[in-house]
Amino acid sequence: MGIGVAVIALGAAAATAYAFMAGPSGTTERDANLAAPGAAADGAAAAKATEEVWDGKVKVLGDGSTSYTGPQPGQLKPERLKPGEKPPQFVVFSWDGALEGDDHLFSHFRQVARENKAHMTFFLTGIYLLPESKKTLYHPPQHSEGAAAISYPTVPHIKSTLGQLRGAWSDGNEIGSHFNGHFCGPKGGGEWSPTEWKSETDQTYSFIKNWKTNTGFTKEAPLPFDPDREVVGGRAPCLEGQQNLLTAIKPYGWRYDASSSGDFQLWPSKQDGIWNFPLQLVPLQGKDVQVLSMDFNFLYNQSGDSTQGDPAKFAGWQAQVRGSYMNGFNRVYNGSRAPMFIGNHFEDWNGGIYMKAVENVMKDVCPRQDVRCVSFRELADWLDAQDPKVLGQLRMLDPAQVPDWTALIK
Repeated sequence: MGIGVAVIALGAAAATAYAFMAGPSGTTERDANLAAPGAAADGAAAAKATEEVWDGKVKVLGDGSTSYTGPQPGQLKPERLKPGEKPPQFVVFSWDGALEGDDHLFSHFRQVARENKAHMTFFLTGIYLLPESKKTLYHPPQHSEGAAAISYPTVPHIKSTLGQLRGAWSDGNEIGSHFNGHFCGPKGGGEWSPTEWKSETDQTYSFIKNWKTNTGFTKEAPLPFDPDREVVGGRAPCLEGQQNLLTAIKPYGWRYDASSSGDFQLWPSKQDGIWNFPLQLVPLQGKDVQVLSMDFNFLYNQSGDSTQGDPAKFAGWQAQVRGSYMNGFNRVYNGSRAPMFIGNHFEDWNGGIYMKAVENVMKDVCPRQDVRCVSFRELADWLDAQDPKVLGQLRMLDPAQVPDWTALIK
């Protein structure tokens, strides 16, 4: 696509990219051997329910952990582009893990989204609804019963996370899947078969649908959504194993997958009938290289494997991250209008500079009249409403290319 710049190769570090996960207290940690609950649901039974006219009645499902309260409120209305119309600039902010820890970043960014006309995608880790005392209910592929590469949540954090999930969905944000045990590298998702990915996916649904049974929180309100209807996409830990994952998720009716990386900012395409929404390469501020649009990748290029680098550099690093995101945004906003994808974790790396940079970008771009900060699901809905021939032409554009919109959108 004619972008002649060097790409930062993470190499072995790609497997480490998601190993620096935020633990329940908001601290970072590489490893933890704990686990989670819930019997695996049948994949076919977990397939998405067909759309139906809602009768206005709340339907409590299963053991009372979830419910159907009707169509999700506040969703973007997908409309086909009119002749000569320039596409909106879509930006998707997504979060891996979706735990409300002591840092309260989940609730904080929900508030930031509300204040800036934004919806986001929260990729929920299934075992974040599972107490450590029930970890043997989790059977991770190629690992022992109850094992996990991240920490199990505390009981208070499960309750606070449930509260944020209820609010996030009611705000119009999407709840997607980040699967469960966060295994990367050897015996991780990159080595899992379609059958093993199916098991991991089944267990994710089960942990969401059975948290009351698994936690004993019988007096807690159910989640206001049915995961069989609402969980229609995800991101694999460490971006590993997408091909076999795609094979596994087809029976579930997933709309998209966000588990690939390294693409330039191009209009999305489908793979095996599923939208492919990769992390993207954006120009690293002050360098003649590109970097993946996720907090870890900036961390790696600034302080290597250390999540707490030199505090004297924090201000400069934060400015670099913000500048890099804005470089990517401006390239497509003033060019092809390809959707922009930004990925994050709830973390405090390098003094929280990555959280601050993302918040600053949200406040800058989301309120703009011709920008739509949406969830991945809303974007998939909009793309499906477009003329396939027009999308094919859009995919031929370089990110910075300014087309003749009148000639292109007919």
